[in-house]
Amino acid sequence: MNALEQLRQHTKVVADTGDFAAMKVFKPLDATTNPSLILKAVQMPEYKAMLDKAAHDNRSKGVHSAVDALLISFGTEILKIVPGRVSTEVDARLSFDKTATIAKAKELIALYKAAGIEKERILIKMASTWEGIQAAAELEKEGIRCNLTLLFSFAQAVACADAKVQLISPFVGRIYDWHKKSQGANWNEEASSGANDPGVKSVRRIFAYYKKNNIKTEVMGASFRNTGQIKALCGCDLLTIAPDLLDKLSKDDAAVPQVLDAKSAAAEGEAAKVWGEKEFRWNHNEDAMASDKTSEGIRAFAVDGKKLDDMVAKEIG
Repeated sequence: MNALEQLRQHTKVVADTGDFAAMKVFKPLDATTNPSLILKAVQMPEYKAMLDKAAHDNRSKGVHSAVDALLISFGTEILKIVPGRVSTEVDARLSFDKTATIAKAKELIALYKAAGIEKERILIKMASTWEGIQAAAELEKEGIRCNLTLLFSFAQAVACADAKVQLISPFVGRIYDWHKKSQGANWNEEASSGANDPGVKSVRRIFAYYKKNNIKTEVMGASFRNTGQIKALCGCDLLTIAPDLLDKLSKDDAAVPQVLDAKSAAAEGEAAKVWGEKEFRWNHNEDAMASDKTSEGIRAFAVDGKKLDDMVAKEIG
């Protein structure tokens, strides 16, 4: 078996892309999207018709309705390919507005229902701000399952567990990027790889905490820079992987042993934390990397969200 096939024996593989062709090739169980991935996809000739249709059908309703229609059309097409779920993201510009996040999530679920897709196949994706996590807590109580993204700190993971969210997406590559940049000339590539990769260590800590405390929230490692990071998390509940790395794994014949398992993780996990908003904000703030990368990620997704708006607006005319 190649590395990808071995990985599938212990972990649910998810495609991190808006490209249908890549999904058909690698056959993931689920798929995740975000504003940046959708923006990239709609600039590809093969998806231009979807942009045109969303703009045409929603010309009288305006840009935001057309963008939502575009997101739903991508999600609907993805669900024709993957057997599981698709994650559709709430606009990052709502990351600090709990009420607006809840309203937008319900709008997206209603649009999916109108398209014949039940909510069980949808994960509403939002940033792991305090407001986003609290919005998710309320949505989960109504049966709307959520994927909390841009997750970099242990504090964010603790709050998501308390909110009983369906799934979290702790980032690996962006944590790695931050530490590499912060250490500059002192960075040791070899000593910071595999199990010692700072992004990998973060996910393993969260995974152990969840298993130790019987937390049902799924852990899906995300944002990978290389296949070594992926292999070092073999056994994680899910891993969402970009097409280029899926391709590399499919051509890799090296052994991929299971690294994470619930029983071993539970033995090393930390005791449950009882943290409210003050503790969340303090502990997240104390993690300079997490504070930096959460804010940076929200800004970047907001920029791409605006670019998508502008592209749709141009089509509407």
